[in-house]
Amino acid sequence: MKAHDPSAPTAIDLFCGAGGFTAGLLRAGLDVLCAADSWDKAVESYRLNFSHPCLQADVAELTGRKIRSVANIGERGLDLVVGGPPCQGFSVQRIGPDRDSRNNLVLEFVRLLKELNPRMFLMENVPGLLGKRGKPLVEAFMQRVIAAGYEVKTHIANAAEYGIPQIRRRVIVVGWRKKDVDTFVMPSPTHLATRMRTVWDAIGDLPSPAEVGEACLEDPLHKKTRLSALNRERLKHIPPGGGMEHLPIHLRVDCHKGGADRIGHRYVYGRLAADRPAATITAGFDSFTRGRFAHPFEDRNITLREGARLQTFADSFRFAGNQEDIAAQIGNAVPPALAEILGRAIRRHLAGERTEQTALSGRPAPPRTLIEVAERPIRQRG
Repeated sequence: MKAHDPSAPTAIDLFCGAGGFTAGLLRAGLDVLCAADSWDKAVESYRLNFSHPCLQADVAELTGRKIRSVANIGERGLDLVVGGPPCQGFSVQRIGPDRDSRNNLVLEFVRLLKELNPRMFLMENVPGLLGKRGKPLVEAFMQRVIAAGYEVKTHIANAAEYGIPQIRRRVIVVGWRKKDVDTFVMPSPTHLATRMRTVWDAIGDLPSPAEVGEACLEDPLHKKTRLSALNRERLKHIPPGGGMEHLPIHLRVDCHKGGADRIGHRYVYGRLAADRPAATITAGFDSFTRGRFAHPFEDRNITLREGARLQTFADSFRFAGNQEDIAAQIGNAVPPALAEILGRAIRRHLAGERTEQTALSGRPAPPRTLIEVAERPIRQRG
């Protein structure tokens, strides 16, 4: 554990999940003092990885005073509050009425901002927040934070453009207390489309995983998940980067037989392409029936370890819970590498340094072709 730096900017992580945001902020040199989340398994994971307090509580029932007390900071100034309120209510894939009780947590985030009064805040959410379902809430959010003395900018960032090996578009809302913090400039993307980090960059060094039911002491997250004989047969027909449209009609589920042009869901029953960034890692990434989550070459789902790698979690990061719990914690997280980039930019900004617009660069070598990647041997266990 790094020694405490008393000069480091201080931060609070709300809706912290397993701690992806916190992991990145710590690597960026910020001092995270306290976190909170309502899900017991996520809080258990968080506490396995970090020594500062993590409250298991409904954020709607928390107060700034409670957080300050637990963090032992009294009335001391606070530099940053971050959070990613649950996004399912804004998802464009969601079916049902526009109203969702989880949406109101965005306004609870504003309430705690006003009570904690940090110099800056950063909120992450799905692009649907800016769509039809989220528009009324965004307007209320903006009105309240502006009334509280903040200036705000909203960005849509693709994590792949910042070196994360995954296409992951998210809304980043940044605010700063205008009376004592200058206008913040979002760090520029660093990776061109032709030089983005790929699936194979992230997982290509991993050996083939343990079989279902086989003990895997070396890495409990790197083992195969159960596949039916029918799904194993389906996978044989899906090429790297492909999806359910590559399946013969007789192997498609009934609701997919009309084709993606008619029904959508083009990427379910999908396989990752080794030479490109992954599709968005979601809470259900442990089954290729829910998205493009099959291994590029092997006829299996990607493992929890491979999903964690694509989300940029360190192999040393520990998770609590069963397979479903861990997949959800990984898929719902802010990628630590993206949080680190944002954290470094915020730390420099709070120190009064001018934000530099980084030139697009990426990897020095030209992008590999699929053939070149496929020729790279897959390591066997043992």
